[in-house]
Amino acid sequence: MMAEPLDDYIDALAKALALPIEEAWRPAIRANLDVSLRLARLVDKFALPDESEPAPVFTA
Repeated sequence: MMAEPLDDYIDALAKALALPIEEAWRPAIRANLDVSLRLARLVDKFALPDESEPAPVFTA
């Protein structure tokens, strides 16, 4: 069986975080990462004008 592209990434993160991952969880983790990466690409593609300033920080 061929490994999915995100499998190496999942394995590396699990090792770095000392996080045990059950095989039954792997498809859900892969799906979540896939959606997160697609959304991150959309944000990354959005060009902000040079005049943009960060939003103020509100505290309660």
